[in-house]
Formats: sequence, structure tokens, C-alpha cells
Amino acid sequence: MSEHYDSLETRDPAEREKALLAALPAQIAHARKNAPGFSRILADVDPQAVNSRAALARLPVTRKSDLAELQRLQPPLGGLNAAPLNKLAKIFVSPGPVYEPQGTSANWWRSARALFAAGFRSGDLVINTFAYHFTPAGSMMESGALALGCTVVPTGIGQTEMQVSTIADLRISAFVGTPSFLKLIVDKADELKTDISCLKKALVGGEYLPPALRKSLGARGIRVMQSYGTADLGTLAYESALPDGPVTEGMILDEDLVLEIVRPGTGDPVAAGEVGEVVITTFNPDYPLIRFATGDLSAVLAGSSPCGRTNVRIKGWMGRADQTTKVRGMFVTPKQVDEIVRRHPEIVRARLVVAGETGNDSMTLRCETNGQGGALKAALVASIRDVTKLRGDIEFVPAGSLPNDGKVIDDTRKYS
Repeated sequence: MSEHYDSLETRDPAEREKALLAALPAQIAHARKNAPGFSRILADVDPQAVNSRAALARLPVTRKSDLAELQRLQPPLGGLNAAPLNKLAKIFVSPGPVYEPQGTSANWWRSARALFAAGFRSGDLVINTFAYHFTPAGSMMESGALALGCTVVPTGIGQTEMQVSTIADLRISAFVGTPSFLKLIVDKADELKTDISCLKKALVGGEYLPPALRKSLGARGIRVMQSYGTADLGTLAYESALPDGPVTEGMILDEDLVLEIVRPGTGDPVAAGEVGEVVITTFNPDYPLIRFATGDLSAVLAGSSPCGRTNVRIKGWMGRADQTTKVRGMFVTPKQVDEIVRRHPEIVRARLVVAGETGNDSMTLRCETNGQGGALKAALVASIRDVTKLRGDIEFVPAGSLPNDGKVIDDTRKYS
């Protein structure tokens, strides 16, 4: 039995990078021609010139947080869809509301590769407990399971006792859903004294997987692995394991995606290993998202996975990049912090710390710098005032002392 979904997973990294960059101009031209929103966003872009990462990094970022407004101005999908509505299979509705399309091709969400890495194979019976209404999560995982040749039992969320009896009656071997719901099912099976030892593998997502829960489920014979995706882009990355069982470090980027990690509030790529916002360019012909900022934080891990897959690894989901906060009635954003830093090239890294109590807030810009002094401090104070319209203090800190956690704004206030 093959350990890999296909030969793309084990390509030489340089070969993969060359193929991705070679495909970029055509995808950008396709988006400009067929997606009215990108016709506007990329109006001044020559697609043929976007054949390197440096050229890609100069393109505008489209943020997930802007989708609701884009869709309001150009309904229903913000003009970001290249396939017309009557050529799509489904349209989902997320809170906002934000509308997300699904095309008609098999494995449209690219979830099959993650399921395969988790041990799912043709002939498996899969209980899919992700929701099937409004959100795309249920359909996202079902499409990948069907592409692998699995049989899907679409139960959705809730009705724990029926979930237990379904697993036991059908002798289901594989689970898809959130880790917390898997725990509820296992606990309910214990309560009902129902044998669900047939359940051997699970691919979970949508929330944090506590290591203790993975370990306890593993002790019951259920190997639990994770994938990471969004309702706009589908599966982005997934865990893998060695043939003898141990889960490898980090998550492997899915094929046919260009990943950038950028400084929150900007489109500027960060240094390798630094935490920043996940930005993805897809080669999906129906919904060709170009430099789509997910709002999620992550970082690239050095080296390749010992499982043999050679694509980039990330640390997985590490929090949200949108650290916008309100200080003395005014919104302060990561983009504003970036603007302050840009004005002063002496700053290597900075973090705005918000402290105090409501009504008595304080802001301090902590800076790692190549030089400091009274003149720089005064200039920074003036820049804070100019950009945010608020007063702020400056604190110079030693090089390397600010945490590598992707935070641009650290709101330390306590709310009761």
C-alpha cells in the first residue's frame, strides 16, 4: 500500500517551486479576465511579470476580514468567482453573512490528501460529524472521502447517542469532525457501555486538539490526526505520520498552493521561521483567490517531514492575526503599527503593548532597534500620535527579546 497520495508529495522542492511559479502568470491572467473583483484589484498588474515570489509579494492582499464588505458592494461573491453562479455546485453561508462557493469537480476542497495521510482508504466507512448546513465543513470533508473511495455516513453535529449507535451498528472505522465532539462520542459510548472499538482513525479540525486528548484516544486504539483549512480555500495543511505510527512535527502544506507568511496588517513576507499571517494563492479555476489573507497566524518549520513528503511545513494554527483593539474609544490596528515602524528604519521589530483599565488605557511601543536615543524616542512618540491620534510611550528593549509569536499588538488589559 502506498504511503503517499500521489507522486506530487515527494517531488524535489525546487521542482515544485518551479512549477508553482511557472503557473502563476496564467492563474493571475485567468482571475483578471474572469473574476470581476480581481479585474479591479489587479487592474494595474501585468500577469506575465508575476513569475517570482518577489513579484507576487508586490500584489495587493485580499483579506478574509474584507469579504463581507466586498460581497455587499458586488453581490453575491464580491466578484472573486471566475465561474458564474449557474456553474457552481453549492453556495455556503457563514456568519457575517459571508458566502462561499463550491465548484463541481471532484475533491474541490482538496481534502483527500489530508484524509489519506490520516490513514483513510478506499472502502472505509467514514462518519462525518461536521455540519452540513450553512457551513461548508461537512461537504468539504465528504468530497475528499468520496474521492478516496470511502463510504460516507453524513451525521453532522449533535445527537450523541445516535452517533454512538451508528458507529456500533455499521462498524464504522473512521471519524471526521472536531476533537471535542469525538471525545463526547467516546464518553457517551462508555456511559452506554457500547462497543465502538471498530473506530480506529480520526481526522479532526476546527479547534485545538489537546495533546492529552490525542494520547487518551490513542490508548483506546484511535489514531487522531489534524488538518487545517478555511471555508474559502479548503484544506491548506495536514499532519502526517511515520509508517510505524508516530505523528510528525508540524503540518504539511497541500499541493497546488503558494504560501506566504506576512507581517500582520501588511502584505510583507517575514523572515523564515518568524510567526506571521497565512496568505495563500490558489490555482482553483472557479474561485481563484490571489494573495488571500486568512487572518490566521502560523510559521514555517525548517526542513522536510520525516514521512517523506517534501512540501513546506507550518506549525499549524497559532492564533488570529487581526489584533485590532480599541484604546480610549479609538481603534488601533496592526496596519497602523506597521506604518509607524516604516517611518523609522532603525526599528528591527516592534510590539505595541496596551495596558491599564478601561477609561485609563496606556500604550507602549516596545522596540528592538539598530540605534536609540532621545531624538529617536521623540520621533516615535510623534509618529504614534500622528498615526493613531493617541498618546503612546516608547520602550527600547534588547535585540531578540520580543517573542516570536506574530503579535503586533499585545492587549494585556483584563476584562471582567
